[in-house]
Amino acid sequence: MTIEKSNLSRRTLLKAGTALGAGIAAPTIFSSQAWAQCYANEPKGSTVTFGFNVPQTGAYADEGADELRAYQLAVEHINGEGDGGMLNTFSSKALQGNGVNGKKVVFVTGDTQTKSDAARASAKRMIEKDGAIMITGGSSSGVAIAVQGLCQDAGVIFMAGLTHSNDTTGKDKRANGFRHFFNTEMSGAALAPVLKNAFGTDRTAYHLTADYTWGWSQEGSIKKYTEALGWKTAAAVRTPLGAGDFSQYITPVLNSGADVLVLNHYGRDMVNSLTQAVQFGLRDKQVNGKDFAIVVPLYSRLMAQGAGENVKGIFGSTNWHWSLQDEGSQAFVKSFGQKYGFPPSQAAHTTYCQAILYADAAQRAGTFRPDGIGAALEGFTFDGLGNGPTEYRAADHQCFKDVLVVKGKENPSSKFDVLEVVEVTPRAQVEYEAGMLGGELGPYNNGAC
Repeated sequence: MTIEKSNLSRRTLLKAGTALGAGIAAPTIFSSQAWAQCYANEPKGSTVTFGFNVPQTGAYADEGADELRAYQLAVEHINGEGDGGMLNTFSSKALQGNGVNGKKVVFVTGDTQTKSDAARASAKRMIEKDGAIMITGGSSSGVAIAVQGLCQDAGVIFMAGLTHSNDTTGKDKRANGFRHFFNTEMSGAALAPVLKNAFGTDRTAYHLTADYTWGWSQEGSIKKYTEALGWKTAAAVRTPLGAGDFSQYITPVLNSGADVLVLNHYGRDMVNSLTQAVQFGLRDKQVNGKDFAIVVPLYSRLMAQGAGENVKGIFGSTNWHWSLQDEGSQAFVKSFGQKYGFPPSQAAHTTYCQAILYADAAQRAGTFRPDGIGAALEGFTFDGLGNGPTEYRAADHQCFKDVLVVKGKENPSSKFDVLEVVEVTPRAQVEYEAGMLGGELGPYNNGAC
C-alpha cells in the first residue's frame, strides 16, 4: 500500500475548522467541503465498515468477548436498532439513529490473540481487504501500541480499546490514535491516598509485574506514588504474559520481608496469581507487625468475578463500573443487560464509548477522513457516557475524567456484584501536563486514495 502523509498540521486544522472542540451544549458541525479530498478506504456505497480487533483467544479473551458484545450493541444503536442506549444520554445529539453520514454501519472482526504480531496482521487484513475505515479494540497495551502504529501508517483512525499503559498516549502516541481509557499514571494518583488511609505510610511492597509495556508502566506508577508516601519496594519481579502457574514467583514473597504484594497483572493472569497468592496463605500472614495486604492496581468486574472470594477487601482502580447511578451508566447497563443477560464490564463500556465517539465525530465533521475526525475529537468535551464530564485532550488524544477506586465486596449480593466503589477521584487529582509522558503526535495521515 502506498502511503501519503497529510500535510495538514493541527494548527492548520485549528484555523481551518469551523470550530474545533465542541462544547457540551453545542456540538460542532463541520462543513463537508472542508474535507473534500479523498482518503484511505473512503466509503463509496451505502455502508461504512468498522473494524473490531479484540482478543478472542489468549489471556485476555474474557475481556475481548465483552468488548465484542459492546461493539455489536453500539452498531445497533448507531443504526437505529434497539433502545438507543447511551445515545439517549450523550450530550452530543449529532447521531440520529440512522447511521453515520448517510451510511449504515457494518463491521468486521479480528482476533488479536493478545499478541502484537497477530493484532497487526488482523488489523492489516481488515484495512486492506475489508475496507475498514477505522480500527478499534484490544485489551493489551502492547497490542494497542502496535496497532496504533499500523493505523498511523495506513491512514486510518485507531480508537484504542482497553489499554492502560502510559505509553499509548505518551511516548508512543500518534495523531491517528485516540484513547478513552485511563492510564497507569491516573491509577497511581487515585490509589495512593486510599492505600495510605488503609495501610499507612510504613509499608514494604513486592511487585509481580506482567512483562510488557503495560506491566512496566503500572509498576512504575505505583512505585512513584507509594514511595512518595514513604513505602519501600522490596523487589519487582517480571512474569510472562499468560504464565498460568505463578507459584514460583509467589514463593519468594513469603521470605522477602514485604508486607504488601502488588499484582501488576490483568485478565486471567490476575485471576490466577491472586488465587495462588491466597492459597499460599499471604492474606492470613502478619509481617513487620502488620496484616499482609494485596493490591490489584487495575481491576475489572470480569477479573473480580473470576477470582471469586479472593478479591474481598482488595483495593484497585477501574475506569467504570456497572453499579454507577448516573443516567448514562444506567442506560448502558439496561441496554446491555437486556441483550446479553448480565451487566457489562469496564471493557464493554470503554469499547462502546469509543465506537459511539468515533461515529459522533464523523457525523459532526461530515467526513470519515482522519484529519476531519481528529478536528472533531481534539478538545471535544462531553457528558452522558457514564464517566461524567470528559475531555478528549487535544495535546495527546487522552481522555480526562474522574477515576474510580474500588475494592472487592465483602458481602456480594450476586455473582456480578463483586466490586464496590470506595472513592470517585476527581479529574483534577489525576490530570498531568501533556508533555510529562513524552512522545509527539506528529501529523495526521489520511492514507492513499
